[in-house]
Amino acid sequence: MTPLERVVREEWGRLVALLLAQFRRLDLVEDALAEAVATAQERWTAESAPDNPAGWLMTAARRRILDRLRAEAMAARKEPLLTVEAERRPQEGVMVDDGSVVDDDLLRLVLMCAHPALPPEGASALSLRLVMGLSTSDIARLFLVPEPTMAARITRAKKKIVTAGIPFAIPGTDAIGERLDVVAHTAYLAFTAGYAPGSGPDLLRAELAGEAIRLARVAHELRPSDTLAHLLVLMTLQHSRRDARVGPDGSLVLLADQDRGLWHHDEIAESLAVLEVASSRPEPSSTLARSYRLQALVAAEHASAPSPADTRWDRIAGLYAVLEELVPSPAVRVARAVAVAEAEGPRAGLGLLDGVEMSGHRLPAVRGELLARAGDIARARAALEESVALCDNAIERRHLEGRLEELGA
Repeated sequence: MTPLERVVREEWGRLVALLLAQFRRLDLVEDALAEAVATAQERWTAESAPDNPAGWLMTAARRRILDRLRAEAMAARKEPLLTVEAERRPQEGVMVDDGSVVDDDLLRLVLMCAHPALPPEGASALSLRLVMGLSTSDIARLFLVPEPTMAARITRAKKKIVTAGIPFAIPGTDAIGERLDVVAHTAYLAFTAGYAPGSGPDLLRAELAGEAIRLARVAHELRPSDTLAHLLVLMTLQHSRRDARVGPDGSLVLLADQDRGLWHHDEIAESLAVLEVASSRPEPSSTLARSYRLQALVAAEHASAPSPADTRWDRIAGLYAVLEELVPSPAVRVARAVAVAEAEGPRAGLGLLDGVEMSGHRLPAVRGELLARAGDIARARAALEESVALCDNAIERRHLEGRLEELGA
């Protein structure tokens, strides 16, 4: 990975937030940062990359914004007012119940995108674009919609923020509650993108997943909620397996083959203790909180099993059945089919996939694996070939191609 790719991946959201905190012009910030990245692509090489890549991009983008502001100010004969105001604008924080001040640029950016004036889907999509720097194509995969549809959705959301004058600020604690579900949904989508990159050379982006957890934790500290509490348990349990998911050669390691000694058992123990306390309370009323609770219970089953043979797949299948009744979706059905196949056999799992439609490579990959286990090799190969053709992640595609070779042999 080049220095530019690394800084764009790891620092994009912070750069957007810092520039927006100073200039309050979303229409200028993203364009200026994109132009700075384009310039860096032309100028940087492995030998000439700056010592502080993020600082270089920040300075370059800032100069472009100031140039635009001066041009606008010159036309309006107000240049001194605009440039001085932009350079001196203070940072803002919000006072919480214990008297401390929360001043988190990424949280402020997400909360701006979570404004009630924006539809939830547009809010989450825009947050993923601005905060996490995900490509429009990868965001479209997360929402299971075509890329042009997602591009239009993000554009509408950005225009709404500009035209409605939505402030870049953390609202008071009384107003923040209504936005937390959007923040939680955004954090989980970012986490999912970290563990299932739709494209690129990496099997997982642990730093993106870790940033999603941090975002949810900051929001939970600001205003504790059942939704964020269960989401944090869910993400932390899944994140605890990060070092075992990739082999020494960079290959994908399936859950059943993972070295459980590499799991972060301190994180697992802490999360299971939090889940036990949360489960002793009445069931959450929020649909989103209940869905995260069910998924956290699934993750807990995996995390607490000493070995793959000890995994209680019947319980996991039951939890997915409840989850599907609560929030029906093709993705939940596919996950349930995998669990049922482990508990009752591959043909039982295949039966649940009849009539399921879902974009991307995961559905044909699961169908192909279950068909192979059921002994239907010809149809298994056809499904896996379809999955390979649809897979844009290099490591997953290599894993699928290896499975095809095994079936051919």
